[in-house]
Amino acid sequence: MHSANSSFTLRRKPKTLHSGHQAYRSTGQLAGVVKACSATSLLCLALASTAQELPVQTPSSSISRAQLAGQLEVGDVVFIRVAALPFKKVASATLSWTNHVGVVIAQQSTEQEAQIAESTFPFSKTTSFSHFVARSEGGRVEVSRLKTALNDTQKLVIQSAAKKRLGIFYDTGFNLHSKRQFCSRYVREVIKDASDINLGEPENFTSLLSHNPQLDLSFWRLWYFGNIPWQRITVSPASLLRSPALRSQFDGVVHS
Repeated sequence: MHSANSSFTLRRKPKTLHSGHQAYRSTGQLAGVVKACSATSLLCLALASTAQELPVQTPSSSISRAQLAGQLEVGDVVFIRVAALPFKKVASATLSWTNHVGVVIAQQSTEQEAQIAESTFPFSKTTSFSHFVARSEGGRVEVSRLKTALNDTQKLVIQSAAKKRLGIFYDTGFNLHSKRQFCSRYVREVIKDASDINLGEPENFTSLLSHNPQLDLSFWRLWYFGNIPWQRITVSPASLLRSPALRSQFDGVVHS
């Protein structure tokens, strides 16, 4: 990887949180939504806390956060593994180590740290690269870049596409066609807007879960209250990671 020669900055402004086209202007309404989602998640976590997880192998490559941050370019896709049980279940279901993904929207500069845009609970936001990768279990991080290089205009579109999707509530149902967002959908749409490249392969739950026939579906039955939406279309972080349109720039452990 080579250090970027130019810097693209994104100024964050206070904005109204929204889900699709509906704005959440009431603090009480927002709190109610978050409380309800949290209660659902906690119930599922409590019921499935004893589930077994697939072992994850860690590659031998290692790099400091600062060094890797200096090599990032706008549009790079950054994969991590968060420790929350629902996301570990996503990794197990997709036979992958990764369960969360974000996109670089601002390079490292003397004025600011590299910035990542992501869809996370409770809503999509931007975060610093160091904070993003610090959440990864065991420090495992993979940075991938489009094989077709983005020009400066396309990098600006990456930033605007990411910005217009900030503040959208997280979709715990992982529905590609809902008015909410989840991480792999968010990154896929941002890249698509800028490059017309589709990352990952959308598929329904029947197809996705069939890739791992040994998978215990108990957690997902609990998550969907006994009724897994088999025909729902989704796209996973693992599917983005395996996309032939991406080339891995770094895969290993990031340390402070």
